[in-house]
Amino acid sequence: MKREELGDLMAFVAVAEERSFTRAAARMGTSQSALSHTIRRLEERMGVRLLTRTTRNVAPTHAGEQLLATLRPAFDDIEAQIRAVSVLGERPTGTIRITASRQAAMDLLMPVTNRLIAEHPGIEIEISIDQRLTDIVSERYDAGVRLGEEVDRDMIAVRIGPDLRMAVAGSPAYFERHPAPRTPHDLTGHDCLNLRLPTLGGLYVWEFEKEGRPLNVRVTGRFTTDHTPLIVGAALDGLGLACLPEDQFGSLIAEGRLVRVLDDWCPPFPGYHLYYPSRRQVSVAFRLLVDALRAQAARPS
Repeated sequence: MKREELGDLMAFVAVAEERSFTRAAARMGTSQSALSHTIRRLEERMGVRLLTRTTRNVAPTHAGEQLLATLRPAFDDIEAQIRAVSVLGERPTGTIRITASRQAAMDLLMPVTNRLIAEHPGIEIEISIDQRLTDIVSERYDAGVRLGEEVDRDMIAVRIGPDLRMAVAGSPAYFERHPAPRTPHDLTGHDCLNLRLPTLGGLYVWEFEKEGRPLNVRVTGRFTTDHTPLIVGAALDGLGLACLPEDQFGSLIAEGRLVRVLDDWCPPFPGYHLYYPSRRQVSVAFRLLVDALRAQAARPS
């Protein structure tokens, strides 16, 4: 590929992303007329219209969308590699801001945070505990930690924990008064501890699956909260059955303080992932964090 052809493709990406010749020209440090000429030259060479132009808007055609889908990740990767090479000699410094759930922060982030701060005096790490699906771009976080199935597809997601499973559990005292459920349908006869979701405010619908058959159950009970430690405490006190990711129960099930039921209805699902915007300029400090979390996840448990 000739050098000017690569420049033409970069110009196309800028216009397609900005949806404006004015903004794209400013982004590339050139004039609108020069940019328009470049796009016309590219379209003539490819023999297909790439952009639809109106007096108010510029939008990729179907062919343009296909080309953009191919070029964007390639250029992102080139930028990331250039940045990685350019910072090899830099000293890791700066603040890394992360939003995470309480459990992920305690179990996964803090061991790595403690080590990085001890080894690199120039690094500062801020962790914000939030159960919501935070918009990390608008709230100016460098990254977030959430379950894999909750991460938007336009984010880079790095697995930092093993697969998880949901667990339904109650105290031995509770099961002295109630028979253990054999299937999720039996939950209609039980006191269940409801979790109010922080994002939309609705109640969590208990999710099950067996032999590829999903089954969702809207449970009822006399206790509801948006704080998972309170649900665990209520289950220990015998107030009802709890349904939470198994890591929320810690060692309580292994110690026999809680009894797990419906185990065969709870298949594994993707565990915690660190996610960040695909076009983020990665600093040395942030790369150290990502690599440390990857290494921690790869170690045998």
